[in-house]
Amino acid sequence: MSSELRKRIITSIVLFMIAILLISINETIFLIGIFVIITISFLEWNKINYKYFSKRKKKDKFIYIRIAGAVYLFIFFISCMNVRMEYGKFFLIFILCICISSDIGGYVFGKTIGGKKLIKISPNKTISGSIGSFVFSMFPLFLLNFINQVDLVFNFSLKYIFFCLAISLSCQIGDLIISYFKRLNKVKNSGNILPGHGGLLDRVDGIIFAIPTVFILLKIQIF
Repeated sequence: MSSELRKRIITSIVLFMIAILLISINETIFLIGIFVIITISFLEWNKINYKYFSKRKKKDKFIYIRIAGAVYLFIFFISCMNVRMEYGKFFLIFILCICISSDIGGYVFGKTIGGKKLIKISPNKTISGSIGSFVFSMFPLFLLNFINQVDLVFNFSLKYIFFCLAISLSCQIGDLIISYFKRLNKVKNSGNILPGHGGLLDRVDGIIFAIPTVFILLKIQIF
């Protein structure tokens, strides 16, 4: 195991434990934690876009990029708050596990299988990695049914398989969008605060898109 991969694994475990604590302790601590996340993410969003949009002919567009980031992070904040309060902490942890599993699946399949590139805007993303993300996203659903100890209504049915796949798709779209802007600005990572990952935005890019997607799907009663 390479030192970089070891750092990535350790960082992921620590972040997951922190996330569980923030979700589980109480609503106030949770909201403070989410506020810190969106604040750091917003700063990193501005940082990765400054290089390209600070050019003379594009300066007027930078303000719109900043507004777009602020608006979407606000949507993420509202979605997190509502999902946590309306559907409970265990449900939010379940969603988080799907996002993480999707990310792990993409990394494992992409590194071990490789193959054809998924899209030009993110040259490190492969079709095999995307398939791996979809496959691994169903693991929390399988595990939840196997344990059968948590009071959630999810079961291993076609309906909830599609639910996991929808979350995985939104995670991948979020990852691709952030990757596009990083590539546009010719930067590898959004920051360097997380060993093995880069910036916080590099770690939560998929989750930022997934949770609002979940909130919308639940509100329109598709699931």
